[in-house]
Amino acid sequence: MTIQSAARATLKAAVAFAVLFVGPAMAAPHAAPASSPISDSSFKCITDMTHVRHFYVDNLAGNLAGTVKTAQAGTGEYPVGSVLQLVPNEVMVKREKGFNAATHDWEFFDLNISPASSTIRVRGFQDVNNRFGGNCFSCHVKARAEFDLVCDNSHGCDPVPFTRAMSGALQRTDPRCKNPPVSAEDAAALGQLGAIVKALGAAKPAAPAAEPASAPKP
Repeated sequence: MTIQSAARATLKAAVAFAVLFVGPAMAAPHAAPASSPISDSSFKCITDMTHVRHFYVDNLAGNLAGTVKTAQAGTGEYPVGSVLQLVPNEVMVKREKGFNAATHDWEFFDLNISPASSTIRVRGFQDVNNRFGGNCFSCHVKARAEFDLVCDNSHGCDPVPFTRAMSGALQRTDPRCKNPPVSAEDAAALGQLGAIVKALGAAKPAAPAAEPASAPKP
């Protein structure tokens, strides 16, 4: 297996750690209102977005300057249409005022990504979970009020078990992007992240065995 193939395999298994890794079972997707549709085509190569510190931003309503200004400030309310991504397949989008009061109008998305496309795997508000069963809202709601539900190391959210070197490696191996060859540093970071994924998977309690069916009555 080439380094590039290994990176993509690690991306598929590990990228969901960007939110949290505990939570209830995945809920059914929510439909966006027709007044402001968000579809598969709304999402693109993460490194084609605007880089701010260790994450990427965009704005689906055309107000990229407003999103970048808030991201650079580190505090304040993000404008409508803001897109925030730490890793390629997890996205939060700021919806219209009053869209969902509990999530401060943020909608959460988990994507299936490939070299050819992005497709929405699940979307919604308080009930969206990542691929490890982690609930997005239950992590982000812990951010202090001045951070508009956006997590970082010092915002009040629970810590995630990976480093910025690992999230950066995932960003630079987004399969939708025209990536250069994977560097030795990124390959090492992805290998470390893969080991974390494997260890956490092994530590998860096994599902209870199904009870045998009752014998048919004579």
